[in-house]
Amino acid sequence: MTSQFIQNPESIFDLSVKDARGHEVDLSTYKGLEILAFPCNQFGEEEPGSNDQIADFVCTRFKSEFPIFEKIDVNGEHASPLYKLLKLGKWGIFGDDIQWNFAKFLVDKNGEVVDRYYPTTSPLSLERDIKKLLGLS
Repeated sequence: MTSQFIQNPESIFDLSVKDARGHEVDLSTYKGLEILAFPCNQFGEEEPGSNDQIADFVCTRFKSEFPIFEKIDVNGEHASPLYKLLKLGKWGIFGDDIQWNFAKFLVDKNGEVVDRYYPTTSPLSLERDIKKLLGLS
């Protein structure tokens, strides 16, 4: 689970999390453009493996090079403080809860959520929003 809890974090950069290998990572490290993956087993038990198994699978099967973090809960009483913060005011069609794996959040350089995307949204379709956020459009 997310390891650092701040009562009222102002941005995701106020939090730290554990990576898939169990190392503490300060999210302020990612003030540049970066994709971060947080596995969750709350949806049809799609992520039943250990953190090591998940990281190995993602890196081998999908050739991913982005950081993969410890498996977390994104909904409910035990939801990660990171996801509690990410979901504030960025509602899905069923309220704040994440509906399925691969929900996406776009966060600005200040660590504030700019937008939330449904699991079915292709990562490639975020290009326009990312360019706008980076001042490239």
